[in-house]
Parts: sequence; C-alpha cells; structure tokens
Amino acid sequence: MTPTTHHTATDPTLHDVVVVGGGAAGLSAAVTLARSLRDVVVVDAGEPRNAPAAGAHNLLGREGVSPLALLEAGRAEARAYGAQVRDGRVASVARTDDGFTLTLTDGGVLTARRLVLATGLVDELPDVPGVRELWGTHVLHCPYCHGYEVRGRWIGVLGTSPNALHQTLLLRQLSDDVTLFLHESPEPDDEGWEQLAALGVRVVTGRVREVARDGECLRAVVLEDGHVFPVNAVAVQPRFVARTELYEQLGGEVTEHPFGSFITRDPAGATTVPGVWAAGNAGDLTAMVGAAAAQGVMAGAAINADLVQEDVRSAVAARRRSLTSTGAAS
Repeated sequence: MTPTTHHTATDPTLHDVVVVGGGAAGLSAAVTLARSLRDVVVVDAGEPRNAPAAGAHNLLGREGVSPLALLEAGRAEARAYGAQVRDGRVASVARTDDGFTLTLTDGGVLTARRLVLATGLVDELPDVPGVRELWGTHVLHCPYCHGYEVRGRWIGVLGTSPNALHQTLLLRQLSDDVTLFLHESPEPDDEGWEQLAALGVRVVTGRVREVARDGECLRAVVLEDGHVFPVNAVAVQPRFVARTELYEQLGGEVTEHPFGSFITRDPAGATTVPGVWAAGNAGDLTAMVGAAAAQGVMAGAAINADLVQEDVRSAVAARRRSLTSTGAAS
C-alpha cells in the first residue's frame, strides 16, 4: 500500500522537495524524504554517468550490479514510498517567496520549498582518439571502481596531470605490467622516478596520438612518432566538472579544484544558498556509488528536519494568532 503523503504547504501544487537528478544520490534522498511522508519529486534525464560500465562496485550487498538496473530498482523504491519520478531536464530555476520555481525543458513547471541538486558531473576527457569511444569499458579512471576487472593485465596510464604518478602507483598494485605514458603530464621528480623504477613501471615519453582499437576492443597506445605499445586497459585522469548551472542561477559560486569544479556543501549537504542541498558528485568529485547514496540519505534527513522546524514555527504562529483573536473576541 502506498503511504499517504503529507502536504504541509497551503498551495497544493507546492512540493516539499524537488530533487534534480535521479542517480544514486538523488534517489536515496527521495526515498529518505518519502519515508518521512514528504511530497517529493525527482526530475531525471535518465543518463547516468556510469551507464557504459558493466557493473557498479564497492556497493555492499549489490556488488557488480548493472548501473541501469540499480537505478530502476531505486526508482521503484522511491515510487513505492510515494515519491514521484519524472523524466525530463530542468532548464532554469528561480527563487520565490515560498521556495523555488523550476522550469523544465518540455515547458513543465514545478514549485518546491526545498531543492536537492544531485546533478552529478561531466568527465572532460583528453582529446585523444579512442578515449571517448572506449570510456567506461577499456578506458577507466578509478582503480577502485574498475581496477579489479583489469587486474594482472597490460595497463597503460595516459598522463594528463601531476596525478598520473599517483594513479600509476595505485594500478601497479593490481598488475605487474603497468606503463606510464607521460603525454601531457610533467615528468616525475627524483623521488617519483625512484618509486617507478623500484616497482618496475615502464615510462614512455612523447605525446600519444591515439588509443587504437578494433571496434569495441582496445588494441594499443600509439605515439605520435608511430611507436605502438600493446595494452589491455588504459587509465586516464579526466577533469571532473560538476553540473552547476542551476546552482549558479540561484547565486551560488562554484568551487575550483585541481581536478575540476564542484558545489561546496557541509557534511549534511547544505550549500551556501539557503534551501539548497547538494549530494553525490555535484558536491564531491570522488564519491563512488555507495558514498553518493549515503550523501543522498544525509541530505534527505537534513531537509526533513529543516522542514519540520519550519512547519513547527508556522504551527506555533498560527496557534498564537488563534489565541489572540479568541481573546480579543471575548
């Protein structure tokens, strides 16, 4: 049986919360809010960042689950508790006296007292042919998300930043055959060279021309000078750019980081913009699926508590007005 949802606002079209983004973070926030009988709507374009991956990992109890299957299950759980899940995109948001008005790209309009931005991030990949085509399958960035699946194989690291050395050392834990292609990354310092030598990591200088493939299969890393290095997997460091357009429309300022940009949030997800919470990769560039889901739960709980306090203040004020008017009438 679907629980009865409490509508605390005077305007029946005013939702308690609109969640923008229906990934692990957004759906977890929606479930948490709906279980507190909040009127919550999730707006989602159905394009999860991890869709190309075969499985989501480090997720207790659901290890290796298909990302798309996980989201379908999450949608079903949210709906079972009374949340609405709406397919679409939010084009713009504006503050109102009651909270926020969101305009969707299909022309629809939603109003809400609170807002959760679980909009995720965009991976800005290096402009090397083959990288984008194999992204999420043979080209990866996170040793914890997909490293186990390429353990013991020939792994190449495409250097794009000073973080290439750290990424190489993490992957060396998983394979004895790791090659660092410096490409655009700076050369290691003396300590870095010593570490790579001690671990038997090959280092290749020169720019990479392409990540060669046969259809959907990775074949090799090819340098601009034509040298070919067979590999089974390639790791890269994208620039992580959170989707912050809606946050900026509300006056929020984006925080820059050497790895990208994101929305600053407190441990419960509250941002510097009143009434707006962020969860998942929008506010944490390194959050894996489990961490993103946990952040959604924390944000949902914090928002419910915030709304409870607002509703209590309104109820107290209404009671006082009633007592005052009753006393005046007598």
